[in-house]
Amino acid sequence: MSRTATPRRYLMCRPEHFEVSYEINPWMDVTRETDRGLALAQWETLYRTYLDWGHTVELIDPIPGLPDMVYAANGATVVDGLVYSARFRYPERAAEGPAYQKWFADAGFVTHTAAQTNEGEGDILMVGDLLLAGTGFRTDPAAHAELAALTGREVVTLELVDPRYYHLDTALAVLDSDPAAPLIAYHPGSFSPAAQQVLAERFPDAVLATDADSAALGLNAVSDGRRVVVAPGAVDLQARLRERGFEPHPVDTSELLKGGGGAKCCTLEIRTAR
Repeated sequence: MSRTATPRRYLMCRPEHFEVSYEINPWMDVTRETDRGLALAQWETLYRTYLDWGHTVELIDPIPGLPDMVYAANGATVVDGLVYSARFRYPERAAEGPAYQKWFADAGFVTHTAAQTNEGEGDILMVGDLLLAGTGFRTDPAAHAELAALTGREVVTLELVDPRYYHLDTALAVLDSDPAAPLIAYHPGSFSPAAQQVLAERFPDAVLATDADSAALGLNAVSDGRRVVVAPGAVDLQARLRERGFEPHPVDTSELLKGGGGAKCCTLEIRTAR
């Protein structure tokens, strides 16, 4: 099957202050050393990959004392040019929401300050005309209702049950956003039985990831409709992507994984008005 890449616009943040100085997810271990130089080099490879593919990448300045700011996807959700701010669960990351919102406001976007706890695109993913929204660990279901009212789009709630995959973007990847033929990949075991049923009904042709794919954080992937940045360790997923006509591009983000994030966590998509 032939796949078509479409131009994307992303926001990213260099990991100049990256370290693991607290623990708020199972991937984080303050006793394990982090190599900031390696994190920067891996991030730079990801950044250059997007540029080489012709995508637009904006940069937000990193702020000292916010080591997780590199995970830009958590900073907001941008739908139809409207920015829904993040409101973080943990106080260690609370300042990131206003920082990202200010960047968007300064760039001329209309922003909405969230009243409900949500962690941006970490838990809110757009596929076709739908917004898929995770809950269970970081984002409150009330944020889903707030987002639906704000955007006028259908928001589908999906409950996450495995603490290793605490954000939706660690358990599910959007492969093709075409409303006529939306396609996702996901790991069934990361979701509650009710959420698994919803996903099976909505996306019967979805790519199903293995336990090994998930353990490599392989679903924290970024697709432009044809090319997919994926963790090198997600070998089963790469094979299944090729079978569906996609071009998997392994990019190592292993140092950033020490904070619980991969390629998608580092990449916030800026979607303009429909």
